Amino acid sequence: MAAGFIPKYIEEYPLINLSTDDFLVIADEAVKRLDWKISFISETGIIAYKPMQIFSPGAEIRITIDNEKATLKSSSTGSEMVDMGRNKKLVLALIDILDEIKTTISTEELTSKYQIIKDNLVPDEDDILKLPPPTVSDQIAGFFSFFKPTKTYFITPILVNLNILIFILMVIKGVSFIEPDSQSLLNWGANFRPLTLDGQWWRLITNTFLHIGIIHLLLNMYALIYIGLLLEPYLGKLKFLSAYLLTGIAASVTSLWWHDLTISAGASGAIFGMYGVFLAMLTTDLIEKTARRAFLTSIGIFVAYNLINGVKGNIDNAAHIGGLLSGLIIGYSFTVSLKKPGDNGLSYAIIGSLTVITIIGSAMTFKNISNDLPIYQADMKRFSDIESMALEIYNLPKDTPKDKLLDEIKNRGIYYWNEDLELVKKDEKLKIPKPLLAQTGKLKEYCNLRLKCYQLIYKAIDEDTDKYKEQIETYNKQIQSIIDELKRVNSQ
Repeated sequence: MAAGFIPKYIEEYPLINLSTDDFLVIADEAVKRLDWKISFISETGIIAYKPMQIFSPGAEIRITIDNEKATLKSSSTGSEMVDMGRNKKLVLALIDILDEIKTTISTEELTSKYQIIKDNLVPDEDDILKLPPPTVSDQIAGFFSFFKPTKTYFITPILVNLNILIFILMVIKGVSFIEPDSQSLLNWGANFRPLTLDGQWWRLITNTFLHIGIIHLLLNMYALIYIGLLLEPYLGKLKFLSAYLLTGIAASVTSLWWHDLTISAGASGAIFGMYGVFLAMLTTDLIEKTARRAFLTSIGIFVAYNLINGVKGNIDNAAHIGGLLSGLIIGYSFTVSLKKPGDNGLSYAIIGSLTVITIIGSAMTFKNISNDLPIYQADMKRFSDIESMALEIYNLPKDTPKDKLLDEIKNRGIYYWNEDLELVKKDEKLKIPKPLLAQTGKLKEYCNLRLKCYQLIYKAIDEDTDKYKEQIETYNKQIQSIIDELKRVNSQ
């Protein structure tokens, strides 16, 4: 089972009693029998692609000939970090076919077929298979190159480094390394409807650079590096950065529209946007045909799997869908300028138009999302203050005169409970999340019970009797039950 940024499997194949030309013919025939698509062939070997199928990820197969042996290498073309042995199976399948052909093909066939493929061989000066293999130090340097900007891979490492830096700063400031709490995420700029709609629009962007723990960060950065390596060379710096930011905003707005009280954070919405851009490009002729087929199904199934997996709890699938759809739109918009690479004015016009559309769309969404939560929160604070005044009768001295006690119960206790009751009745008409509406219903029940209890206490004192004692105790138990239920719900 191979794992890594690009899972792979390598095995050497001895050229026993075979010339390099003969083996090239056999390898060419084997690849064709396996129905792999050849995209490169030279005296040194072959590069072919195994197309992606529903339950079979795609792969790039390199056959490199070196004197008395050939190196067979299969590398995943999908977004998987672990290949579950699939690359090894491909190499072993190739070996089986090579062995079969080697024992059945005649010398005359080898000669005639070599003459056929000879004209299609890439010249030595363009032979990428002749490049030296990486050393251990090259491989280490290669890993760190994922985080180093280059000419065609510039924006991606900057975004990755920025996400990592922000996470490190959060941890240094005391935020949990594994599972940050809600308040910490809000403090650092997570997306949350009550705050974002209350003038804190910048959370639409800042939340895309926050992560809910190290695992969340690592998974997202892997996906970002992978799509960045594939996509940024095609788009260039400006288009890639624009697409990332615009799809990130679109993802955040979608999340805001869908969720009432969900705290949202993470780069996955923007990353899904970049996968959407790439999917759009893969349906055009901008990318080489053989590679396009392998990547189209691979990326498509990766996206579908993650969307299905996102149905589970604690995953903001709304942001994923918003990012993906906006990415598709942006990807198709970019194809116009990508077909005219020298026309910078067209590129700027498209990016500017997409930016304006995103801003207008976000503003319209903001306008149509109800935001009665600030009103509700203010009313709950007022409810608590009034409740405190209504409960003050329990703090009266035991020797309080009867007239004074009755006056306090009637003109303060009962009066304030009626005020709280009217307040929650008003809040029942607000456009607030269902859990808060349910809480409002419980508070209404709570106020009614308090009123009944106070009225009985008043009668008991006024009539100087204990006959209401049992009923008062029943009300108190019901009141305590509601208090316990509300505490339990609010602690979740």
